[in-house]
Amino acid sequence: MNAEVNTVPGAEPAAVAVALNAATRPFYWSVRRELWEHRALYIAPLVPAGIMLLFVILGALNIANGMHFGAPVSPEQQRGMLGGILSMLAGLVAVVACVTGFFYCLDALHGERRDRSILFWKSLPVSDLTSVLAKLSIPAVAIPAIVFSIVVATGLVILLIATLLVFVNGSNPAAMWSLPRLFHMTIMLLYILVALALWLAPIYGWLLLVSAWARRSTFLWAVMPPLAVILVEKLAFGTGYFALLLRDRLAGGFAQALAIDPNPAVDYAMSSHFPRQFTRVMDPGNFLASPALWIGLAVAAAFIAAAVWMRRYREPL
Repeated sequence: MNAEVNTVPGAEPAAVAVALNAATRPFYWSVRRELWEHRALYIAPLVPAGIMLLFVILGALNIANGMHFGAPVSPEQQRGMLGGILSMLAGLVAVVACVTGFFYCLDALHGERRDRSILFWKSLPVSDLTSVLAKLSIPAVAIPAIVFSIVVATGLVILLIATLLVFVNGSNPAAMWSLPRLFHMTIMLLYILVALALWLAPIYGWLLLVSAWARRSTFLWAVMPPLAVILVEKLAFGTGYFALLLRDRLAGGFAQALAIDPNPAVDYAMSSHFPRQFTRVMDPGNFLASPALWIGLAVAAAFIAAAVWMRRYREPL
């Protein structure tokens, strides 16, 4: 029995290809495949969140077992306690997720050449550009979304436990449930994750390029060339501009995205004027106007284009 092909007479091949892509959604399924094959992307960030939650639960059990309660907890102390715990939670989860994303990028294109599964994937109607962009979307989009979901969900559980402890201690936990403050903290977390994803785009592009090119030892090929440039510059010219550039790219996203007051007496997370100061801390205008951001995105685009070319012509290992 012959299958009927739904085509329009006289339709251009390009139009047919666009319709086929829209029907099969190759990019969507390519991203789903990456998440299916690399479960560590969401399992690894759950580990620090689980450890933090375990410590909070153990602390609550110790209190419930008869530890001495002190004076009633003031609203400022409530904000300080909650802000410190949530900041530590977000930092730990983000660090683990970044490390996981680093090693994912190094193995994303190298692994499919190593196990020769690239021969199967190339037999499917999925372009090299779609495959590489799907892999780029994991550290740039999926990992920030995973971090955001884990931090928010774990933070809500911790908030409920802290509310119970404060209530048992004879204090009013209303200060911890200030809806504007919780909303602003959530938006702040989302903003930082998006800004860091954009800022680190050239790092992701470089790692994917190395993954597509190197035959073995992808970690060494990713790390040694920048270190060699730093060493040659230092020996030849006595300067360290590339080292500063690399340092700013790895750790300078906060300085570009946030307008942090250098006065240590100002604590934005604990202040009673947090909503007003929150808008002063976030500085998306300065971040989007930064030439370093757009130069980094241009460099990332060049790395991704090179990775697409490498995937197209590089042989399996």
